[in-house]
Amino acid sequence: MKIKVFKGNAGGSVFAPPSKSYAHRLLIASFLSNKKCNVTNVEFSNDVNATLSCLKELGASFIIKDNEVIFDGNNDKEIKEEYVLDCGESGSTIRFLIPIALVLKKNSKITMKGTKKLISRGLSVYEEIFKKSKVEYSYTEDSFTFKGRLLGSSFSVPGNISSQYISGLIFALSLLKRDTKIEIIGDIESLPYINLTIDTLSHFNVDVNLDGNIVYITGHQKYARVNSQVEGDFSNAAFLEALNYVDRNNNVNVKGLNYFTRQGDSIYMKLFPKLEGSNPTIDISNCIDLGPVLFMLAAELNGAIITGIKRLRIKESDRVSSMVMELEKFGADIKVFDDYVEINKSELHSPSLVLDGHNDHRIVMSLVILLTKYGGTIDGVEAINKSFPTFLDRLKEVKVNYEIID
Repeated sequence: MKIKVFKGNAGGSVFAPPSKSYAHRLLIASFLSNKKCNVTNVEFSNDVNATLSCLKELGASFIIKDNEVIFDGNNDKEIKEEYVLDCGESGSTIRFLIPIALVLKKNSKITMKGTKKLISRGLSVYEEIFKKSKVEYSYTEDSFTFKGRLLGSSFSVPGNISSQYISGLIFALSLLKRDTKIEIIGDIESLPYINLTIDTLSHFNVDVNLDGNIVYITGHQKYARVNSQVEGDFSNAAFLEALNYVDRNNNVNVKGLNYFTRQGDSIYMKLFPKLEGSNPTIDISNCIDLGPVLFMLAAELNGAIITGIKRLRIKESDRVSSMVMELEKFGADIKVFDDYVEINKSELHSPSLVLDGHNDHRIVMSLVILLTKYGGTIDGVEAINKSFPTFLDRLKEVKVNYEIID
């Protein structure tokens, strides 16, 4: 979908969307409880729908009513010879559910399907664990298939990888009868997301403890019956809040956020003001999803050195090259290095070329926010459906004007 965004001022109040990160975790935990559990305030993005579809294939019994998922506590306990789970483009879905499926459906053949891009991002952490457990596995360009059992009581994973691997293991190991532990090797990146998982399990009375670089999971645990509400999403609220920094004449009030949250991307509230200073240095290794919006604001404001960018290259797009390519259409001056970028202060202008969303929701949203100041056209806007399908509706609420062209 292609839209033309008209420059103008934004103002008014708008509610942040529900947190996709919390939704994944609460839905999975509700399924694992095998009790009557309700999860409210769910936004059915493509990624959340992928998780629900996979849980259904694993035997979950639920109904959807408005923005609520109602689990009836009657999961199908039958073990089939083969399961096929379609994860779409959702990295959270595939990384969370691989070890969970292995534990729940041990010795069944399990195929996780996904887009070519998702599968190409690799599952190396699980490959190493599977080799030690003698789990058979194989790839095609759009699937990952495995069969076996998760053996052992101690697991090691590097700390500089996606926290989704560690979260997936925590969920899976919490289902075992034996005590287990995960040793995280080296510095832990995206620690807030691991804490988010531990916090969710605690909500369901499941005992998991992080002590230094070791996660301890007690065996013989049962998930409690819990009714949950998904809290507002700081990751996506950041795009709405960015309107106030793109143009100081904007006055947008983002509501519905829990300021005592465990969400790591709440750090944007401290990082955005830093960008109003002179060429700050900002490390995003613990808040990698904020990369695109921080690139955009740095280009518009006073420049910045942004470090810890390596994992930005293996998202839905190479977010480093994608943002550099599109921001240069505004006149941005950006130098790219191995694990950091230098964004120099520049006078931006309306882009004469159509912007490309690179099939990446966070790229699209970052660029649309910048277009509200300069005006212009962007293609590939449908990528927002991955995480924030109501993004354009919320922009309308704060008087942002756009026109759907195609």
